[in-house]
Amino acid sequence: MDHYTDALAEVIKAKREGHALPAAAEVEAPAGQVVDLMSALEATVQKARASRGKDGDADVHELPAKKKTTAKKTAKKATVKKTTARKSAAQKSAAKPKRSA
Repeated sequence: MDHYTDALAEVIKAKREGHALPAAAEVEAPAGQVVDLMSALEATVQKARASRGKDGDADVHELPAKKKTTAKKTAKKATVKKTTARKSAAQKSAAKPKRSA
């Protein structure tokens, strides 16, 4: 079983019986190396500057100015009236040549 489950079972049992709660087990934290982040960052920056040469001085260039663009106005489209052309029966027959059999 899990250590947590065992400890929880002991706490529940002690509460039911009205006894004092069992003492928490001392758990040793794993010893690890403490890293100073600021000193690590400074070392990285110094290393980068040394690799660039010139004591890390960077060349500063002016950015090109952005061109000002004017808002384009959309041209209003002229409305076109749609008219339906009706052909008379005479015009339709004149337009199509008759087939001869």
